[in-house]
Amino acid sequence: MSHPAPDATPTPRGAVARFLDAVERVGNKLPDPAVLFLGLMLVVWVVSAALAQVNFAEIDPRSGDPIQINNLLAGTSFTAFMATMVSTFVNFAPLGVVLVAMLGLGVAEHTGFINAALRAILSVTPRMLLTPVLIAVGIFSHVAVDAGYVLVIPLGAVIFYAAGRHPLAGIAAAFAGVSGGFSATFIPSSLDPLLAGLSQEAARLIDPTIVLSPLNNYYFTTASTALVVAVGWFLTDRVIEPRLRNTAVDGDMADMPAMETLTARERTGLWAAVASMLVLVAALVLTSVPVGSAWRAGPDSPNAGELLVATAPLMQSIVPLIFILFLVPGIVYGYMAGTVKNHRDVVQGMSRAMSGMGYYIVMAFFAAQFIYAFGQSNLGALLAIKGANALQAMGLPMGVTLIGIVALSGFVNLMVGSASAKWALIGAIMVPMLMQLGISPDLTQAAYRVGDSSTNIITPLLPYFPLIVVFCQRYVKSSGIGTLLALMLPYSLALLVVWTLFLLAFWGVGIPLGVGASYEYVPG
Repeated sequence: MSHPAPDATPTPRGAVARFLDAVERVGNKLPDPAVLFLGLMLVVWVVSAALAQVNFAEIDPRSGDPIQINNLLAGTSFTAFMATMVSTFVNFAPLGVVLVAMLGLGVAEHTGFINAALRAILSVTPRMLLTPVLIAVGIFSHVAVDAGYVLVIPLGAVIFYAAGRHPLAGIAAAFAGVSGGFSATFIPSSLDPLLAGLSQEAARLIDPTIVLSPLNNYYFTTASTALVVAVGWFLTDRVIEPRLRNTAVDGDMADMPAMETLTARERTGLWAAVASMLVLVAALVLTSVPVGSAWRAGPDSPNAGELLVATAPLMQSIVPLIFILFLVPGIVYGYMAGTVKNHRDVVQGMSRAMSGMGYYIVMAFFAAQFIYAFGQSNLGALLAIKGANALQAMGLPMGVTLIGIVALSGFVNLMVGSASAKWALIGAIMVPMLMQLGISPDLTQAAYRVGDSSTNIITPLLPYFPLIVVFCQRYVKSSGIGTLLALMLPYSLALLVVWTLFLLAFWGVGIPLGVGASYEYVPG
């Protein structure tokens, strides 16, 4: 079957495309996040030395005395920094939670359990529900961190093409779920405790005793799943696909990926793995329900007997539970499907997952040192107090302030790709500053997640963005960055507006954001 040749005439560049091209050029000139953290730490050192002799009128809420900047270049401060460098890194809250979660998820991905589960879900989906299910599967893939980019998005093109629909529409829908809906989730992922850990470290600049639940945004992000699916479904079927009707599919059919059917062994392995996961969940529920359950907060806790509070062992075990709930089914699937022969294969899966985290570990080291220096200098507290005073003087309504957080997060996302890197940078200022205005870290974090997710799909600085362009070129040879930006811009703008309104509605009605979360911060 022949296909019309792609139009060789260059497409005129619109204002939005030219703007995003400029963002790409500027963003490519930014240093790597690890080097950025190092540079910022050096800046903090110099600024702290310059401001250490300045007398400020602002009162430190932790001591009741005028705030004082600590000179990090002073002998005692510098030697203390050197002496605690290792412990600062090892005790960096987000480091352990991500690595432990990835051990279990790495095995599930290595053995093929996650791959088989996603293929099984998509293969039985009716044509009329293809779009919403594909987006929902993209959101579900967050539990495996990067699995969605390398698995769900190309499979989206395959199943759309097999159903007689345009494959680029499948890529767009899957990309909207995997990346645009990055902060929508109905299954807790490693991102939840990661961001909560960073928020807690930032909040302790103001309140050293504050404890945030790793699921402090869970109710909001779970409800957001339906929102992202609905927005993506409407745009894919009513906006994106109609625009693609005149775009010819001219890729090499022989080179296109195939939607492989599960083999008998894979089906057996999948059923056994799902059964093992259900058994684990049932055991967790049964051991949590009794009033005297060891999963509940102990008698010394102010919330004694409670199950869904930050001090309860259940909440403190979220990351280990993610580890076990994917490790065991992954092993079961591997043995039943034949992808695992012995325990060495299981360990290899963990090793591969850890090798893929090398860059994150490097970034975490420099992020930990920057956050430590920033906290020790008292610059964060000073900025928070001055910022809060400025906002109070402006008299902006709380809703307007939230919109500002979303907009700022979305803009910064165009420059820095990593969600944790961005939050480590701006959260250290945002969280304590807004706490001074009575806005809780939970709400500030939720606003950040909306802005961060909404613009993921239009930034060429996203590490997987070039890969998605390659997926598009398999079907339409003339595809480029502009093609993908044009596909994803409607999703980004719609999510930015609708999701922000959704957050404001949550706040307005008073629906809890998550486990143990609040909207207002009241000093203890």
